[in-house]
Amino acid sequence: MRHFLSLMDWTAPELRALLDLATVYKRDPLKHMGSLAGRTLAMIFQKPSTRTRVSFEVGMNRLGGSAMFLSPNDMQLGRGETVEDTARVLSRYVDAIMARVFAHADVEKLTAGTVPVINGLSDRLHPCQALADVLTLRQRFGDERGVELAYVGDGNNVCHSLINASARFSFPIRVGTPRGYEPDAGIVAEARRQGAKVTLTNDPVEAVRGARAVYTDVWASMGQESQAGERRGIFDAFRVDGRLFAYAAADAIFLHCLPAHRGDEVTDEVIDGPRSAVLDQAENRVHTEQALLYTLLRGG
Repeated sequence: MRHFLSLMDWTAPELRALLDLATVYKRDPLKHMGSLAGRTLAMIFQKPSTRTRVSFEVGMNRLGGSAMFLSPNDMQLGRGETVEDTARVLSRYVDAIMARVFAHADVEKLTAGTVPVINGLSDRLHPCQALADVLTLRQRFGDERGVELAYVGDGNNVCHSLINASARFSFPIRVGTPRGYEPDAGIVAEARRQGAKVTLTNDPVEAVRGARAVYTDVWASMGQESQAGERRGIFDAFRVDGRLFAYAAADAIFLHCLPAHRGDEVTDEVIDGPRSAVLDQAENRVHTEQALLYTLLRGG
């Protein structure tokens, strides 16, 4: 039984095979239709979502299975029942669990059950988003390997999974954050140990200069709303506007995992511009997650 908690849990060939299959699904969404008939995915949401919920439901439905949405109001999780007990009980009902949680420890505890667990997002990692991001690089440039990516903003869960993707998919990444908001040092060190080329800087121009993809995310993630005003002043120089984006390569694309806080981390001229690939990214969530579900539940 396999889980998908982090990109680092899978080898580079396994992840590339997932993207190969996702490419097939983008061309033919109903390939393998019915292959997961009778299978059920439990989707645990401690945080609300648009893309994660819809993409997993659509991907599971296209394969003939069903997806069950479980909000905090629908479960005993966190109200007396342990995460491990929830996982063990759900394992008697469903074939896989996807969880979008606050604490990464919760998604780890869900592996106490006997079915595959997918990390739909945690405070530490967002591996499903990174799969869609790399598929977008592949589709735009033909091959993700060697495509230099710049990430500017908060060194958060999205940034962490992009750093992991750098190790697994062989592209260099430059991370530009305000001082004190750098990505987790342990994640950076492990990615470098496994071959990632990661450059850290506190200068957004240095991060973006010459990059072929410029990526940003919200400055205050869900659960950090009380810090939004303070962070706005700290992150102001890291806004991806026309001036900053102009330092990137002439064929650079703009990436954002969405939702975007327009006027904060990105301006309309960039996110709505001709080199924005954010809608391709969003669409690619369903193709990559369909490939992930098929691989986990059909054994490849």
